[in-house]
Amino acid sequence: MTTGDLSSKLNRDQAQAELFDLLRIPSVSADPAYRADVRRAGEWVRAKLEGMGFTARLDETPLHPVVYAERLVDPSKPTVMIYGHYDVQPEAPAEEWKTPPFEPTVRDGRIYARGSTDDKGQAYANIKGVELLLQEGELPVNVKFFIEGEEEIGSPSMVPYLQAHKDELKADVIVISDGSRFAKDVPTITYGVRGLSYVEIHVQGANRDLHSGSYGGAAPNPINALCEIIAKLKDDQGRITIPGFYDDVIPLTDDERKMWASLPHSDQDFMNSIGVKALPGEEGYSTLERIWGRPTLDVNGIWGGYQGEGSKTVIAAKAGAKVSMRLVPGQNPEKITKLIQEYVPQIAPAGVSVEVIDHHGGQPVKFATDSQAIQAANRALHRVYGRDAAFARTGGSIPIVAAFSEILGTEVLFVDYGLNEDAPHSPNESFAQEDYFNGILTAAYLLEELGNS
Repeated sequence: MTTGDLSSKLNRDQAQAELFDLLRIPSVSADPAYRADVRRAGEWVRAKLEGMGFTARLDETPLHPVVYAERLVDPSKPTVMIYGHYDVQPEAPAEEWKTPPFEPTVRDGRIYARGSTDDKGQAYANIKGVELLLQEGELPVNVKFFIEGEEEIGSPSMVPYLQAHKDELKADVIVISDGSRFAKDVPTITYGVRGLSYVEIHVQGANRDLHSGSYGGAAPNPINALCEIIAKLKDDQGRITIPGFYDDVIPLTDDERKMWASLPHSDQDFMNSIGVKALPGEEGYSTLERIWGRPTLDVNGIWGGYQGEGSKTVIAAKAGAKVSMRLVPGQNPEKITKLIQEYVPQIAPAGVSVEVIDHHGGQPVKFATDSQAIQAANRALHRVYGRDAAFARTGGSIPIVAAFSEILGTEVLFVDYGLNEDAPHSPNESFAQEDYFNGILTAAYLLEELGNS
C-alpha cells in the first residue's frame, strides 16, 4: 500500500483543535493534586483511539493508568507498537509563562502549552497519522498503541506492566516520538538515549534555625556545606569526581565522532539560542559529544534558609539539592546512585549530616543504524523533508526504552518531530505547527514504509 502525497488530505484545523483539547488537561503526574486530571487525559486518549476503530482500554497501575489499544489487520503483516506518554511536567514557575500553560496559544506559528512537544503533541501526531491512513483504507501493518501516564516521573509502574503483558505487547518494532530533531531542516533518526540517575542531597545541621549573630562562626551552616559538596562533585576540567563514575563508560567510536562533526552545528549559534557566552563542560569533547555521548552531573534545584522579601539573619537547620546524572552506554544507574551515596558523606564538611536519596533512574540504550526499520524511517522522512535523515543520539532519557529491549526484546525506532528550541520541561514550552503537521505525515508514511519492508 502506497498512498502518495497525503499532505492535501490532512485537515490541519481539526488536527490542531483536537490537540488543543488534550493540552488543556493538566495531566501533571508528579503532583498528587493532579491525579484525577492525569486519569482524565488517559481516558481522553483511550476514547479517541476507540473512535478510530481500535480495541482500546485503560489499564490500572499502582500510580497512573496505561492506554493500550490495538488494530490487528493481518497476522502475516508486521506489527508496529507506537509508544508515547500523556503525562506532563509541572508548570512551575507559573509566573514565567507568557500565556497560561494549560490554555494552548498560537504565537508566530508555534503552539504554546505545557506538553505541546513533550509529549502530547508528538504522541498525538502519531495517532493522527494512523487516522490519516485509515481515511485511505485499511492500515498496511498491525498497529498497537501503548501510551502511559508516568514517563515524567520515571515510569515506575511500567516494568511490572510490561512483564505482566509481555505476550500482548509483542511487536516487530516500537516507534517512539518523544525528543528533538537535530535542526529545523534536518530530519533525524535517534539511535541512542542517555540513562539517568536522579537523587536528592539532604544536609542537616543544628536541631533548629539559628540566629546568625549568636551562632555564626561556630555553628555548622548546612547551606555553606551543601555548596562545598556540590563544588567538589566536579573538577576544573569538567570531569565528575565520584570515584568509579567513569569505569564502565563505553567510549565514542571514531565513526560517531566523524559523523557528528559533519553535522551543521555552530557553537556560536548554540550559545546565541540559549543566551550564554560560553559552553563549559568536559574538556576534550565537542559540544555534541558532551550532550549525546558523555555522562554529566547537574544540579536541578537547590533550597535552604530564608527565601522571602527583605532580610532574615538566620543559619538554616537544613538544606538540599536535586541532582541528575545523565549516563551513557556501559553505565548502570543503580551502581552510579550507590557511588554518589557513598561519596557525598566523604566530602561533607564536619558538623553536618548528609543523606543521598534515590528518586529514579533509567538505563542508557544504543541501537544499530542499519536495520530495515531504520531504512523505512529514512524513506518516510525523505517523503516529507526531501532529504535523508541525520543519525544522532539524544542527551535525554526515556527510562522505559531499556525495558522494551530487555523484557520485550523488540527493536526501538526513534523518529522525533520536535526541536530543542521547543523548550520541553521549561516555561513557555511550544511546538511549531509545521512540525506537528509534518509529524502527522511522517507517522503515516512510516507505517506504509514499514509495511513495505
